[in-house]
Amino acid sequence: MFYYLLKYVILGPLLRLTFRPRIEGLDNIPESGAAIIAGNHLSFADHFLMPAVLKRRITFLAKAEYFTGPGIRGRLTATFFRSAGQIPVDRSGKEAGQAAIREGLGVLSKDELLGIYPEGTRSHDGRLYKGKVGVAVMALKAQVPVIPCAMIGTFEAQPPGKVIPKVHPVTIRFGKPLDFSRYEGMENEKAILRAITDEIMYAILMLSEQEYVDQYAAVAKAAEAAAAKERKFPRLPLS
Repeated sequence: MFYYLLKYVILGPLLRLTFRPRIEGLDNIPESGAAIIAGNHLSFADHFLMPAVLKRRITFLAKAEYFTGPGIRGRLTATFFRSAGQIPVDRSGKEAGQAAIREGLGVLSKDELLGIYPEGTRSHDGRLYKGKVGVAVMALKAQVPVIPCAMIGTFEAQPPGKVIPKVHPVTIRFGKPLDFSRYEGMENEKAILRAITDEIMYAILMLSEQEYVDQYAAVAKAAEAAAAKERKFPRLPLS
């Protein structure tokens, strides 16, 4: 109930009024049945803008940190995310990927829409990064189409670290559904999963027209953080 209250009464109208998003390819979203919507991830606002423009309910896999904050603020944040259709996923440890896949398959088994960001985290510089293969595993195991989606302008509206977004033109593009039924039963083949994931990322790239980086976003972030630390605290030469 609160999901639809947010979408149609509270948050949805506010987002539409503020960003006035331009929507392209909405007819590519099936009216019924399970499907994965795989998009780029540029901003915190992505979680709410996409659901606001879709007619159907969509459930996202969200990082567990959104649900585990301390105090009253943490509990309110967790309640808000759950009410907005987000499912917490612990991204730490060896079982993180399997946990996300289990949660995603649970959503798809109910003939619902599952939203996922194959990059695994927000882009810190507006570029599109290499996708993780979990989206391919779910597409094959659930035997559902994958609809590529591009969020354009949300990075400029609310880049990482900015709490209050600014008014900026936003476009949301949905591409043609990608059918991977030809790979049915091959969800354990690493080369197949990589090929499917790369095809999905290429479709997103064509929609978003971002610069592509053939590296995982988390790895790139860590490398940049380490480089920044080195510049701030350079190592002294050994005497």
